[in-house]
Amino acid sequence: MAKKIILAIIAIIIIAFFAFNFFLNDTVNVYIDGENVSVTTNTLPGVNSSGLNREICDYAIYVMNDTSSNITALKEGIENICRDYGMENPKVTIDSSIGKNQIPVIVHVDGTSMLPTLQDGQAVLINKTHDIQPGDIVVADSDEYGAVIKRVGEIDGSQVYLESDNKNVAYEYINGELYEIKGITTWVDISEINGVAIAY
Repeated sequence: MAKKIILAIIAIIIIAFFAFNFFLNDTVNVYIDGENVSVTTNTLPGVNSSGLNREICDYAIYVMNDTSSNITALKEGIENICRDYGMENPKVTIDSSIGKNQIPVIVHVDGTSMLPTLQDGQAVLINKTHDIQPGDIVVADSDEYGAVIKRVGEIDGSQVYLESDNKNVAYEYINGELYEIKGITTWVDISEINGVAIAY
């Protein structure tokens, strides 16, 4: 009887050991600081960890630069990559310099249209989100002007009015023609918003 109990205990320990290792070996931890991505994986033997980590890093960089992507797309994409590498039940955690399940991006100001708030060349930390309010400084992809960093002046449904902080108007003669030079104002769709400035 004692022998059967000892064998049962040994069997439970072996099963628990393999179950623990199974769950431990399917973890993926991703850290994003706004410019860089680091990945650590704990995988089962036989998984090409180097290739897996490289592909996850490439995908995370792609998501940071894609206006339509979000944290859900990032996690699902990483899970799909893990499955392609043979991980059956990957557990993906995303952490960043601004908290868990956030995607920070660092952008640099180009021009003087956001003076005095933002200087030309200044680095700005953006939280990749479409959750915006009037008064927020956002980065957007404008059909008319390309990539811009502007202040939200108004939100009308899915349309967002963006304006420059620099209200100065200048005039300049170029090749005999008089040009008015002032900050940009434009409407964009909320899907074209890349994120909200949280540190500058």
